[in-house]
Amino acid sequence: MAPGIPAAMERPHFIGIGGAGMSGIAKILAQRGAKVAGSDAKESPTADALRALGATVHIGHAAGHLADDATSVVVSSAIRADNPELVRAGELSIPVVHRSDALASLMGGLRSIAVAGTHGKTTTTSMLAVALSELDLDPSYAIGGDLAGPGTNAAHGEGDIFVAEADESDRSFQKYDPDVAIVLNVELDHHANYASMDEIYESFETFAGKIVPDGTLVVSADQSGAVELTRRVRETLPALTVVTYGESGTADVRVHKITPRGLTSEVTVVLGGKFLTFTVSVPGRHYALNAVAALAAGIALGIPAHNLASALGKYTGVKRRLQLKGEAAGVQVIDSYAHHPTEMTADLEAMRGAATGARLLVVFQPHLFSRTQELGTEMGQALALADASVVLDIYPAREDPVPGVTSALIIDAATAAGADVTAVHDKERVPEAVAGMAKPGDLVLTMGAGDVTDLGPQILDHLSS
Repeated sequence: MAPGIPAAMERPHFIGIGGAGMSGIAKILAQRGAKVAGSDAKESPTADALRALGATVHIGHAAGHLADDATSVVVSSAIRADNPELVRAGELSIPVVHRSDALASLMGGLRSIAVAGTHGKTTTTSMLAVALSELDLDPSYAIGGDLAGPGTNAAHGEGDIFVAEADESDRSFQKYDPDVAIVLNVELDHHANYASMDEIYESFETFAGKIVPDGTLVVSADQSGAVELTRRVRETLPALTVVTYGESGTADVRVHKITPRGLTSEVTVVLGGKFLTFTVSVPGRHYALNAVAALAAGIALGIPAHNLASALGKYTGVKRRLQLKGEAAGVQVIDSYAHHPTEMTADLEAMRGAATGARLLVVFQPHLFSRTQELGTEMGQALALADASVVLDIYPAREDPVPGVTSALIIDAATAAGADVTAVHDKERVPEAVAGMAKPGDLVLTMGAGDVTDLGPQILDHLSS
């Protein structure tokens, strides 16, 4: 049976309650019986889902939205100091709690798995949530995306396991004390918070150091940053149990073979000298490796390998992770959250492998000025894997513009790499432009972490007309 509600979370007010991370915590608290309230910039299906659970959701930010009897105000790193509700919290002496601390308080008393890495966190966390649910273990989970089946990013379960996506972007994953931690990869990203790879390694080492005594770190044996982290952790945390996974011959959970089968993959791993084969119901080698990471973590928590492997086959995807939005005029439109060059390359290669002979058209929206400044060249090179691309202006999210940093950095690099790329500054023009480019049999991929996802249905409408 899961623990109750921490005192500070009895009547919480969430600023930005509609965000992926914030809404998940709010949903769990509402399901546990807390009196949840909050505000968000605009109406959304997430706001409606929260209201259906009994939460009060205000649209827009105003001091009057914060009730005087709130027990805490929950914020993420994206909330600015001059937010009127945050200012009002200070005037009322209401405690301000960071999103990561709120999540950590919900994990207390449960066996927890925290999933970290520069890429793949949402998918791997989702795989575990689905598999554990399939095994009737009724886990609680908090994920950065909506599961395709349940259609939600979080749930309170009556079991004793909590699976959480652990965000390294602002070092908040250092707040957790997991029984099992997964590190999928370690790369330079989040340039506003990390100045170097050494800072990132130090942050991940701190995360690993928070694993409970007798806990386990599950880490990739293939990705260079993860391999370096493993070396450092074995030096600084010699008592920590480390389990490696991957295609490397040195991996503890070794991938023997990944066989693409259309939009699925068949994966064979070697465990204790024995072969175990299971199906991953999404395309792409990187998703198959995520499933192996989930398998290794579940085994570390004491779940029988054969049972877990079979249950992992029930995972059918996460919204925005190569999600099929529909088909019209013989053209399939697929949505991808990829916004880092490594993610972009992996998803484009996965689509190439899943749809042999199809033309691949990409609508890419860069995310963050700082990321574009540092990785724009690599983003452009990744787009060379597409047959043609449309590149939008940078989605700023929480950042202010940086002089001289525009989508032109990506377009120039893509052109130099031989890509067929077009700049479109007016997002409203994209659906018509793409519909004019697409031919029967083509695949259209909307790609990025911003509001480019809204274009999929609009493209389908234009294709149908």
